[in-house]
Amino acid sequence: MSGDHGCSVVIEGVKQALDSDRPIAALFLVGNETAINNACKASQLHDKRIQIIHASEVLTMDEDPLKVRRKKDSSLMRAIELVSDTKADAVISPGNTGALVAGSMKLGRLDGVKRPAIAARMPSRTQDFVLIDAGANEVCEPLHLAQFAVMGNVYAKTLLGVSKPRVGILSNGSEETKGNDLTRGAAKLCRQLDLNFIGYTEGFDLFNDAVDVVVTDGFTGNVVLKTVESLGYAIGSILKAELKASPIRQLGAMLAKGGLMKMKKRMDPEVYGGAVVLGLNGTVIKTHGSSRQRAIANAIRVATEEISHGVNRLVSEQIARANDRLTASET
Repeated sequence: MSGDHGCSVVIEGVKQALDSDRPIAALFLVGNETAINNACKASQLHDKRIQIIHASEVLTMDEDPLKVRRKKDSSLMRAIELVSDTKADAVISPGNTGALVAGSMKLGRLDGVKRPAIAARMPSRTQDFVLIDAGANEVCEPLHLAQFAVMGNVYAKTLLGVSKPRVGILSNGSEETKGNDLTRGAAKLCRQLDLNFIGYTEGFDLFNDAVDVVVTDGFTGNVVLKTVESLGYAIGSILKAELKASPIRQLGAMLAKGGLMKMKKRMDPEVYGGAVVLGLNGTVIKTHGSSRQRAIANAIRVATEEISHGVNRLVSEQIARANDRLTASET
């Protein structure tokens, strides 16, 4: 209910997902029942798999995320409770990120996981990479980053199909002398784990196919994520203006239309369907607040893929192995 474009856009995305993804057994629409019914009628959504769950409250984007605990009948908390009560397998929200993470703690962490983390899939030159943490934890310890590396490694293997992901810690240079206490401590732990750990990764490497999993704290990760999104929109706007500047350029744009459309698709965050919160007893997907129907449909697709691949089971197994290795190294 708290996305930038209202619930009608969400309903249109749901309709697209249900039309294309038959394995979905049920899909709950949680929020103001009247508004949802009106949006369903407008989009002619009559799928029998739809169930509407009324919620009388909405947690807005500008509210304190911790307020989610007091707004027990908010659409966000009611949706999370469906997963907590095992009535649903995943929750998807374009709402307040902090509230989603705080509220999702109701699901509990997977055994051995110290902190859940947001994993965002991002484009590089010819492939994608995983950025983790993209905004769940502003303050971290080295062990948290080491566990993020393990979770990101699982995600890259299962969802990106990378057999041996290259895992790097984001720093201000690739030399071992760079970084700070957090990155140095995290790198020391990562070297002890069963990872293809390549050491420090600097910003220049992110979009040059040099790394598959980029590990950082949530403060830095969120700055990277939003900066990249803004840059993508800026490049698109500049390119559009320049290509319209003269008839010759317009002709060139027509000839290059296919390539330009592919580039646009590769850089469009809506194609990726949102970011995944890893480390919880349930699947949680955060879509952008400005998400339109295509992003919502893709978020539902990502949720079904994560569930079908058993990502949470794999994360739990790998975290247990990592914790055992780190404990053994201390003795």
